[in-house]
Amino acid sequence: MPHQPLIVSGVEVTPLCDAVGPMGASILRPMAEMFPGADLPEEPWTLHFHCFLIRDPADRLTLVDTGIGAAGSPASSWAPVPGSLTGELAAVGVSPADVGTVILTHLHSDHAGGAVGDDGTPVFADARHVLQRADLDVAGGQVLDQVITPLKDLLHVVDGDAEVAPGVRVHLTPGHTPGHQIARVGEVAMTGDLVLHPAQLADPAVRYVYDDDQEQAAATRARVLDGLRADRAVLATAHFADPFVRL
Repeated sequence: MPHQPLIVSGVEVTPLCDAVGPMGASILRPMAEMFPGADLPEEPWTLHFHCFLIRDPADRLTLVDTGIGAAGSPASSWAPVPGSLTGELAAVGVSPADVGTVILTHLHSDHAGGAVGDDGTPVFADARHVLQRADLDVAGGQVLDQVITPLKDLLHVVDGDAEVAPGVRVHLTPGHTPGHQIARVGEVAMTGDLVLHPAQLADPAVRYVYDDDQEQAAATRARVLDGLRADRAVLATAHFADPFVRL
């Protein structure tokens, strides 16, 4: 079942747990290797795969990220597919047709894989799908073929910061991918893979081995977290066990 929503200025932000599990054998490494210098154990990392549903006072729905997807999704080589996003949505009374906007924080398969079903058609067929131009420009492989191509008529491509739904803004936060973005509504920031492990909250300089540009990602993380701390923001995290962290 979904966690309880966080309510901010009349806006509900509900975490949806798409899956829980370790990385598969194709990319599995001990945490100590994935986050060098963080003094983490030589153990597998168990990830929680969270998406977030935003419901505004006018009952408009925005979904942030679409999870790992169905059994044949691009995430199937390493993530615990199938994800349970549609079941999580149903548990809060929402069908895919109710969602008007989907924000993809980036085009890694565990965040975008659930946008398209195993039948090759968009799951959220009535929604605009927001992503950054910089990520679209480098998309390739299975994500291009299985996600971007089926979504081509639904894409809402932005360059940098933008308001993409009433009261919902995206902010370009490059490093993990060139077009990684976070979503912000009031004091809540849905951070995608800006911060992957609590060790990076304690020390934003801690690198993640699968960041596209580890140096840029660390600099972006430090800058953005400083701003969010100044705002006393709440982080809505993709992979922490607890989806909400107040700074």
